Amino acid sequence: MAKTPKNKGKFREKLISKYRLVILNEDTFEEKISFKLTRLNVFILGGLFSVLLIVGTIFLIAFTPLREYIPGYSSIKLKKEATQLVYKVDSLEQVLKVNNVYIEKVRELLTGEISDVQFDKDSVLQSIHYDKDTINLDPSDEDLEFRQEVERTDRYSIFNQATKGAEIVFFAPVSGTITDGYNPEKKHFAVDIAVEMGTPVKSIADGTVIFAEWTADTGHVIIIEHTGGFISVYKHNTALHKQQGDLVKSGEVIASAGNTGEFSTGPHLHFELWNEGYPVDPTNYIDFE
Repeated sequence: MAKTPKNKGKFREKLISKYRLVILNEDTFEEKISFKLTRLNVFILGGLFSVLLIVGTIFLIAFTPLREYIPGYSSIKLKKEATQLVYKVDSLEQVLKVNNVYIEKVRELLTGEISDVQFDKDSVLQSIHYDKDTINLDPSDEDLEFRQEVERTDRYSIFNQATKGAEIVFFAPVSGTITDGYNPEKKHFAVDIAVEMGTPVKSIADGTVIFAEWTADTGHVIIIEHTGGFISVYKHNTALHKQQGDLVKSGEVIASAGNTGEFSTGPHLHFELWNEGYPVDPTNYIDFE
């Protein structure tokens, strides 16, 4: 038990014992620098240096670009590029969905899967029947003011008479005998015109080619979009003279009639006319004779 205080005293003496660190010239033994040190001072200085070294290393890793050279850390440029790629992938997915819907609608149009929309006129009128005695038909002050403004605008419009009563006129794609007419009950939303092989097929109006490809069922097919919500379809052609995206004029040759596709029974033109997404009878607009 008596040895413990002595050991503590010796340890304390060792810590505070002073030493001199001398730096001499090796040739002349001239004293250049000397320091008075104790073990306690050395321990304290070493600890402070270690702490500063650790703090400095953490600062370099966390707040400087040097961390990019340490395995496991990615660069800021790489993160930005990855973020931009994620945005591009999301945008491409949206575009792909829209294109898939468009292609599916065109496929239904080409295969004749779209049918006329049938509805009961009487049932529609009954569903919107109102009691006229309970409805207030008197216009409000805001409504009267809006009507007067519209009347003043239309009264002096220079385009009012120019567009009034304007009707669209279609050019006959070919001239010939109709062998099979428009029949929605049989899902034949077109007219078949018998022609000779290679007869020039012409555009019925100005428009843009939105489809010009080969299909196994209907051969060479070309589809043109016109103003007023009209779309014209030309099937069973032996050759196409226009590509998707081309602008065509009314009466311009776009294809050569033929007998291509599994559904064809002879040289003829299968012509369809659509308006606002619904098939219409082409003979109501075009004289094929």
